[in-house]
Amino acid sequence: MTVAEIKQDIKAKWSGKIREMNLKREKRLFVTIDPDLLPEAAKYLFDDLKCRFITASALQSKRGFEIYYHFSVDVVGLIINVHVVLPESKPEVESLANISMATNWIEREMHELFGITFLHHPNMEKLIPEGNWEEGEYPLRKN
Repeated sequence: MTVAEIKQDIKAKWSGKIREMNLKREKRLFVTIDPDLLPEAAKYLFDDLKCRFITASALQSKRGFEIYYHFSVDVVGLIINVHVVLPESKPEVESLANISMATNWIEREMHELFGITFLHHPNMEKLIPEGNWEEGEYPLRKN
């Protein structure tokens, strides 16, 4: 499957739930989706496209809490960045750790640093059991 075919397939499968899609470079696709599509999107990426999970990153912006999940389609050298925006008032999204254990630690880290809740995560215990901040305090939050 080519990069153009993958892009078309994603458009067809995620129709109506894509907020934005850009091929920023020849082999770097950014797709912003509704947060409720995330588990279905991940299953498609893992099962159909045989993607490899690279990592995830989070930030807090004027739009809310943003998470980028980074996947690689190694056979064509394409990086797919799946982006979701969560409201500041309720930053929660379904965990991908039940689909791929590779997401386990990074979701725990985002929870610990930003206070993002990953619903149905199999093991949400702290990575740093005795950190430098109080319970309920999230050091990377802007407020």
